[in-house]
Amino acid sequence: MTLQELQNQALQLPIGDRWHLVQSLLSSIQQETLAVSPPASNVNELTDLDPWTQSLIGVIQSGTISWRELE
Repeated sequence: MTLQELQNQALQLPIGDRWHLVQSLLSSIQQETLAVSPPASNVNELTDLDPWTQSLIGVIQSGTISWRELE
């Protein structure tokens, strides 16, 4: 199955299932990213980011949305 086919199938899922898929994918990406790169040791490194990017830090918190509520 190609990426395009997978994307087309995912877009046909009900909204609740798509939210669950997004949560699973983000969790997987986060786990792999943390395993590959060491955590930032200095908060000052975040000041090098673009202000718009800095504004996104901490916006998403795990467990704040019940995915079943969206179905």
